Formats: sequence, C-alpha cells, structure tokens
Amino acid sequence: MKKEWAGYAPVVLRVMLAIGFLYHGLPKFGGAGHQQFQGSLQAMGFPAPALLSWVGVVVEVGGALALLAGAFTTIASLLLLLEMLVAIIKVHGPNGFSFMHITGMTPQGPQFGMPGYEVNLLYIAMLLALALGGAGKWSVDERRAARSSFPSVA
Repeated sequence: MKKEWAGYAPVVLRVMLAIGFLYHGLPKFGGAGHQQFQGSLQAMGFPAPALLSWVGVVVEVGGALALLAGAFTTIASLLLLLEMLVAIIKVHGPNGFSFMHITGMTPQGPQFGMPGYEVNLLYIAMLLALALGGAGKWSVDERRAARSSFPSVA
C-alpha cells in the first residue's frame, strides 16, 4: 500500500463503526426501545439501570457521531471499547464465540439463540486500531492537530 493512502484506512474503520453503533444505539434513544434496553439491563442485574441505560445510549450514539467526525477519536474509541467489553462479559460471553448461536433444528430450519462475542471482538479490534493509530484523514482530529503545535490527545 502506498504510504500516501495510509491515512485513509482509519476513515473506513470510523465510518463502519459509526454505522454499527448508530444502528444499535438510535433505537435505544427513546420510547419503547429505551424502555426495553433499561429492562434488559435490570434483568441482567446491572445496578441503576435507569441511569446506565442513558449512559449506554450516550456512549453508543455520541461515540458513533464522534467517530464519524473523527473528533476525540481516542476517547470515543476507548469508551466504546469499554462498552463492548461489558457486552461480552454480561451478554454475549456465555453464548460462546460464534455470532450464529444455533440452539436447535426444526423442519423449518435452524433455531437461533443470542449471538456469541465474535462480532464484539471485531469491533474491539477496530476500536483499538483507531485508539492507537488515530482518526486519519478527513477528521476533526487531523485538522485540530494541524492547527496546534501541541500533540493531539484525541
């Protein structure tokens, strides 16, 4: 790969991660989706599910928007990575590795249970790459670093 194109690789990661987190985060932002998310947290034994449900939504949606803009990329990536670790430990870990958790077969076809942690690990790998490597081209972080003589912390 030519070196001059290397700065565009993080853009692909940022866009794909933002799509994924927005897809899962926006339905939790209010109404029935938020109530279901809060109920799920309560059923899993999380303390203060009313508060944590909003923290989760803000991290997912806010983090996705930050990644999309390439703003505070390291901070957003680490917060989203932490959320993925919690999801593995509390939700997906007991279901094994595969995202396709087949629980049985019927004449109509396979029956699926909750997915494993495979996709969470892919998200973590992409988030870690952004946290370590930065936002790349077409990002607020890049513009901010170009205007400042101080190294970027995001």
